[in-house]
Amino acid sequence: MHLHGKKSLKIEGVQDFEWCPLGDKDKEETKGDAGKAKKARENMLAYWTPEIDNQPARVTLLSFPSRTILRQKNLFNVTECKLYWQNQGDFLCVKVDRHTKTKKSIFCNLEIFRVREKDYPVEVVELKDTVTDFSWEPKGERFAIISSNDPNLGNPGPGITIKTDVSFYQLERAGGKNDFRLLRTLPARTSNAIRWSPRGRHVVLATVGSSSKSELEFWDLDFNVEELGRRELSKEEWGSGIQLLGTGDHYGVTDVEWDPSGRTLATSASAWTHTLENGYAIWDFRGQEIIKHIQDRFKQFIWRPRPPTLLTKEQQKQIRRNLKEYSRAFDEEDATEESNVSAELIALRKRLVDEWNKWRANCKKEHAEERSKKHGKHEEKEEIEVWVDEVIEQIEEMVVE
Repeated sequence: MHLHGKKSLKIEGVQDFEWCPLGDKDKEETKGDAGKAKKARENMLAYWTPEIDNQPARVTLLSFPSRTILRQKNLFNVTECKLYWQNQGDFLCVKVDRHTKTKKSIFCNLEIFRVREKDYPVEVVELKDTVTDFSWEPKGERFAIISSNDPNLGNPGPGITIKTDVSFYQLERAGGKNDFRLLRTLPARTSNAIRWSPRGRHVVLATVGSSSKSELEFWDLDFNVEELGRRELSKEEWGSGIQLLGTGDHYGVTDVEWDPSGRTLATSASAWTHTLENGYAIWDFRGQEIIKHIQDRFKQFIWRPRPPTLLTKEQQKQIRRNLKEYSRAFDEEDATEESNVSAELIALRKRLVDEWNKWRANCKKEHAEERSKKHGKHEEKEEIEVWVDEVIEQIEEMVVE
């Protein structure tokens, strides 16, 4: 490992930076045939610098290794910035905490860069409340935020629960608008953490690190997507697919992690944070608890990474196209296996009944033989009847002629 170009990248006053993730499209381009593969785009990073003297705060997109500035956005009255890349590198969200001129109140803006489009356009989503958490949907065009205007925010005390609102936004492409639009807001929550499934669609809202609350909410953002189809949704139908699947509670929860397949979720209470009921629990995506294990001095729960698939993109597409046929074949195998199990169960029951009937018949036969033997002995005995005359009273009478 060595310094690239034998020189460092000097940025005066830089506060934070984030590399752009390598998306599936970029990976396909880099792995393509030499004759057909397109030139892969350069690596990209985003960074921000604060307000210095009369210069405004600034967010910059920079390509590397050419070190070319692709886009800059000036920001004013900035308190703090946080950078969030979408995992495919399609969008960059800059959460900007801003203060009023009097610096007595804080509000938030979301500056969303569209990295795949020409000239890197920026959309601004203005919010009145403070945003405490932000999360992109993996491989999707939706994001969720947790916001709050609770006066206790920033100064939590023992037994104080911060009230929050959870909002979902989606990129609306219908009608050529191409803007991020509010799907739905869930008010009066205590959630402070957003955990998307690695495959998108499902999301868990958790209350983490609280001594009084430890709630889990399991949501499905495409609950009725098959009913609505791909048609343009009306104002009433927009956001109607968001459905609560289930709720749970894990006392003292400190960590929430999906498994790589997006089927199950692990919650844990680490002894690194507290020593009350340390252990872990595993849930399915609907919020049903599968297992819970309490263990003293439990520290950490980590899922094994899921290895990359050995199938090509074309094979995966073919499987998706023929999924119903595969499903039908699997259903037939399940039915056959179930019928085999049922046949074995019926045969077992029949065998047990036959054994019972045989045992009962043997018992009846033995009982009958015992009775017949007793009856035969009774017939061989010689019965003698004895008549005994007993004189009870004797009277003599004299007859005179």
